Amino acid sequence: MTASPGTMDAVDATDRDSGGAPAVRLERLEKRFGEIVAVAGIDLEIGDGEFFSMLGPSGSGKTTTLRMIAGFEQPTGGRILLHGADVTGVPPFDRDVNTVFQDYALFPHMSVADNVAYGMRIRRTPAPERAARLADALRMVRLEGYGKRRPAQLSGGQRQRVALARALVNRPRVLLLDEPLGALDLKLREEMQIELKGIQQEVGITFIYVTHDQEEALVMSDRIAVFNRGRIEQVGTPADVYEHPATTFVAGFVGTSNLLTGEVARAIIGSDGTFTVRPEKIRLAEPADAAAGDEQSALGKVRDVVYLGSDTRYIVGLDAGGELVVTQQNLQTSSMQALAAQGRAVRLLWKRHHVLGLADGRASEGYQKGAEDQ
Repeated sequence: MTASPGTMDAVDATDRDSGGAPAVRLERLEKRFGEIVAVAGIDLEIGDGEFFSMLGPSGSGKTTTLRMIAGFEQPTGGRILLHGADVTGVPPFDRDVNTVFQDYALFPHMSVADNVAYGMRIRRTPAPERAARLADALRMVRLEGYGKRRPAQLSGGQRQRVALARALVNRPRVLLLDEPLGALDLKLREEMQIELKGIQQEVGITFIYVTHDQEEALVMSDRIAVFNRGRIEQVGTPADVYEHPATTFVAGFVGTSNLLTGEVARAIIGSDGTFTVRPEKIRLAEPADAAAGDEQSALGKVRDVVYLGSDTRYIVGLDAGGELVVTQQNLQTSSMQALAAQGRAVRLLWKRHHVLGLADGRASEGYQKGAEDQ
């Protein structure tokens, strides 16, 4: 999606100049609810104009962190800075942020146009400017001509677009999105992921997106923070987080967990510790096939087969103990051929450099480098 001339174009460079300060900076941010530690003293910087996702399971602290940035929750400790200004004690309406919620929070008795323009009326934006910004916001979310409709006359995806237009029309410097696509069906959710990323690139403002869906985070984000039990396990690009998980938790939560540890690791990898290899990096072969010099292998039996159309997931019980999941594209394989593999003895093969060591829950760079050098 490319920018077009209009009032909702990317924020003017002079407006965004904050002496190089990040859009959001969290310093030892903490939130307690009685004895429960929801957020445990996290540090984080989010760049201006970045699409940044907070990813984690329920109860990991990601939504509480978002609510503290918005001003809906007050931290127990630490500071929140927006473009270099400390806003820790500033009320929500005085922060240059807007929030989009999963439940849309639209006024059912108002038209689409009135819902989108509500914030501008509260701020007493002049009528000509209000009309221009309203038209531009509706164009951006592809709802031109829907201004007179009520929310009840719209689909779930259209209502989500109205909520997004209402948040963007006031030109916040940071937009907070709390699982906004969670109520949509899979196909529409996938379509909206691409649209949201395109809109963010068009307006050029910072999006901070909370989700528990790792595929959603991988599709849209410039960077991802993976939350677990009130702490951040890893921050990085989608490729970094997926290909080089920093901890055992990240390896299991982002993608399919394939862990080798204890006696199984010693038997297959030849080393103590915990190791992971992604399912798509493994290939199935006949038991008699030999591993090449740059490969490692393990013998096993296919316990289960999950046919997914474009690819097939094989769950292989290893002779050495434990199991690995293998994913293969169905380039020339029918469903019957794939399902016929159940119960078959196989050899699993993968490149040595695709194995990442996770020693004591942290990525073992020494092992990874050693594996790549072999």
